[in-house]
Amino acid sequence: MRRFDLAPLYRASVGFDQMADMLDRVMSEPGGGQTYPPYNIAKTGDDAYAIEIAVAGFTPEELSVEQRENALIVTARKSEDETADRTFLHRGIATRAFERRFHLAAHVRVEAARHENGMLVIELVREVPEALKPRRIAIAGTTADTKAVEHQAA
Repeated sequence: MRRFDLAPLYRASVGFDQMADMLDRVMSEPGGGQTYPPYNIAKTGDDAYAIEIAVAGFTPEELSVEQRENALIVTARKSEDETADRTFLHRGIATRAFERRFHLAAHVRVEAARHENGMLVIELVREVPEALKPRRIAIAGTTADTKAVEHQAA
C-alpha cells in the first residue's frame, strides 16, 4: 500500500495535528477499508447530520449503537436460532455480524437512532459551546473610546 509522509504538514501548520492524524489513520487502514454494510452520510441541516446504514435482516434488538468519546460504534449480532430449521438454496441477504466505527468531530453527539424499512438511521447534532463560538472584539482607539467600551462591558 502507498504510504504518505505527513511530516511536512506537521511542520507547516499549527493546530491541524488532528487532521493529519485522521489522514494517517485512514491511509493505514488494513484491508483497504470495510465495505459491509453499506451506508450513507447526509447533512440534514446547518449543524445536523444523519448516518444511514443498510441493516436488512436485523431486528432493532440485534443492533447496538454506542458513542464513546469521539467515536460512534455500530454493531450487529444475528442469533443463529432463526436459521437452524431452514436450508437455504440461495442466500443473497448477508446477515453476518459486523462492527462499523465512525470518527466524530468535536462537539458532535448522537441525538437519536431509529430502525425503519431495513435502514438504521442515526441522527447527529453538532453543538458548539458558547465559549468556543466566534465573538467580536472591540478595538480601543483613543482614551475616550476606551472608557466607552469599558462602560458598555460593565
